[in-house]
Amino acid sequence: MKTIIRFVFTLLLFLPLCLSAQQTGVVKGRVFDSKNNEPIPFANVVIWKTTTGTATDENGYFRIENVPLGFNRLEVSSVGYTTKLSEEFMVNTASERTVNVGLEESQVNLEQVTVKANPFRKAVESPVSLQRIGIAEIEKNPGGNRDVSKVLQSMPGVLSSPAFRNDFIVRGGGPSENRFYLDDVELPNLNHFATQGASGGVVSIVNIDFVKEVNFYSGAFPASRGNLMSSLLDFRQIAGNPDKIKVRGTLGATDFGLSLDGPLAPKTTFIMSARRSYLKFLFDMIGLPFLPVYNDFQFKTETKFNQKNELIILGIGAYDVNTLNKGMKDPDDDQRYMLNYLPESVQWSYTLGITYRHYGNRWNHLFVLSRSTLQNEIEKYTNNDKSQTKLVDYNSGETENKFRFEHNHLLRHDIKLNVGAGIEYATYKNKTTRELYTLGKLNHVHYDKNFDFFKWSLFGQISKNFFLERLAVSVGVRVDGNSYTSGMNNPFKQASPRLSLSYSLSPEWFINANAGRYYQLPSYTTMGYADEQGDLVNKQNGLQYIGTNHYVAGLEYRPGSRTKITLEGFYKTYDHYPVSLLDSIVLANKGTDYVAVGDEPVKSLGEGRAYGVELMVRTQEFFGIVASLAYTYYYSEFKKMNHDLQPISEYIPSSWDNRHILSLTATRKLGLWDIGMKWRITNGAPFTPYDAETSSLIAAWDAKRQPYLDYSRFNSERASSFHQLDIRVDRSFYFKKWSLILYADIQNIYNHKTKSPDLLVPQENPDGSYKIDPELPDRYLMRYIKNDTGTLLPSVGIIIDF
Repeated sequence: MKTIIRFVFTLLLFLPLCLSAQQTGVVKGRVFDSKNNEPIPFANVVIWKTTTGTATDENGYFRIENVPLGFNRLEVSSVGYTTKLSEEFMVNTASERTVNVGLEESQVNLEQVTVKANPFRKAVESPVSLQRIGIAEIEKNPGGNRDVSKVLQSMPGVLSSPAFRNDFIVRGGGPSENRFYLDDVELPNLNHFATQGASGGVVSIVNIDFVKEVNFYSGAFPASRGNLMSSLLDFRQIAGNPDKIKVRGTLGATDFGLSLDGPLAPKTTFIMSARRSYLKFLFDMIGLPFLPVYNDFQFKTETKFNQKNELIILGIGAYDVNTLNKGMKDPDDDQRYMLNYLPESVQWSYTLGITYRHYGNRWNHLFVLSRSTLQNEIEKYTNNDKSQTKLVDYNSGETENKFRFEHNHLLRHDIKLNVGAGIEYATYKNKTTRELYTLGKLNHVHYDKNFDFFKWSLFGQISKNFFLERLAVSVGVRVDGNSYTSGMNNPFKQASPRLSLSYSLSPEWFINANAGRYYQLPSYTTMGYADEQGDLVNKQNGLQYIGTNHYVAGLEYRPGSRTKITLEGFYKTYDHYPVSLLDSIVLANKGTDYVAVGDEPVKSLGEGRAYGVELMVRTQEFFGIVASLAYTYYYSEFKKMNHDLQPISEYIPSSWDNRHILSLTATRKLGLWDIGMKWRITNGAPFTPYDAETSSLIAAWDAKRQPYLDYSRFNSERASSFHQLDIRVDRSFYFKKWSLILYADIQNIYNHKTKSPDLLVPQENPDGSYKIDPELPDRYLMRYIKNDTGTLLPSVGIIIDF
């Protein structure tokens, strides 16, 4: 790694002296009416923040030469339409860039208002709790490692963590409360080494080489998106180059990859990529006790049969293997601890989807068909020796087959209508054998269960602007049901109404608000938990949909066309959250393990709330600096359960009740150089002290190889704060037929150590065996070892386009 870093820094310093460069590129594309895909002739198309531009021809096509290299936007305007800024896109010398822009009709006459293009587009359905993230912000994010999940830690309400994970914690909600979409196709699994039953993992499987924009919702969810309670992440991909095949090669901090895009047929383009990690080599070299390897693929074809019919076929998948570094010499206390409890695993997943869109005069139909699968195999042996007792044997899989129809219509008087329906067939299997010490005794858990069921939904949303677009109103409703239990099959019991309002006090000031009711199914791991006879335990326990109410209101201030400041308050309530019958803890507090969460007996009795205030400042005009500041102050709590497992009036902090989150990100372009920094600070999270008595029992420790928590003191203590400064430097080189980007990224540059609770582990004999208490022969002698986290992490990367 040191050799690679020295090589990249040498290139950064001396390559500009050796090669000549080309300084401009070409952008071309089409401007069309978004409701019916008709071309918009004679529209003005300008490179944003420049005077370089042109007008579209009678078929809506344009071509602009002498475009500055690097990331750009198009500012597009036409009579009768709202002026729009396109998503960000990269211009280089490897090929001409194609960008298509859809415009929406405006009910405001040009004589009545001066329209300014703004990078912070607003959605009438979601005037609050929506952040649009461009590709430049993702690519150049310090410490982000070109991973969307890490970039989102700069957004308000998103919890930062020092751990090497991508757990998605939004506004105090649990890690299982999020949903992800890729070009209108739901993506159940976002991460490599995903935690089954939650949304976390190690690194995102989405290749940002193909991402043009990400829409991040922390509330005010559109009615067409269901089964979520905390956030929605909507990825929009680029289309392939229609002229020639482009190639991109990447070598990053954790993986290397190859991406292709170009024409596949006269009316069809494609994008495709494959990546493989080299973490196994790096982790072995630096002495880590686990050796992960991940692989992924991604593709998309887009066929435009004619002006009225479009077909997209896409796919994404991953294959991940984690083995233990059993050949380590002289492991330290922390390494031995991880070797003793971490399992080995094989996991693979994929999503395949087809979307077909047909345009009418003032409407369009969207048909979405998809299939997703996750297969998870985990095993753990005593002392990592296959000749000894097998502690965990977990083999689980889940598959979803989905169809969704949406009708989008611009009615008379500029009323926007979205209605649709969905149906889904899901299957789940789980074969589990493990030793589990609970309720004061050692239990042998074994079950082998397969089940399947159907889900269905109906949804609709209607939106309209009033008073020359000063007031925007959107009303939506959604109903969901399934065949898992008779209590869930009536969709009207899960009716989800929502209302959004936005009022412009002046061209700079807005009042925004949203209220909504949302439902989410418990995870498949919870629904599929069975006893040795194969009976679904939680089905018998009356498992229900989890419900949440959202109330959000805020002020928005736009002092200029490139700056946006928002202040939002939110209040969320939860009901019917599954509560574990083993430890009386609401499952929302779990979900950051590397295996699975939710495979235990529960009842739908939990109640909770999360509330707080968020400040967000985003600007692209602060002395040439692109910057964002996000601060969140919040509480996340659940009601305490009594001995009869009923919620009482007393609230206790959830595992995500950090209270304070602050993030500051800034980047600056200096010619062909880009420099950036990101600083984050998060208040300490609550934690539960260990149960030393139970942890010392030989039967208990040997079953889990980890200390047990004292749930009678759940989240009664708080860890120290986490803070970190990340720095990134990019240098771009543009040549006649190809381009090169080199970057160096340093995470935690001042090497801050976050103090976590010390680990309780058995004392060891010189041969590595555990010391038995001579006075209590059924117990080990115990000790504490330090558990500090955080290290300085430098990395480099190379991106080549040709």
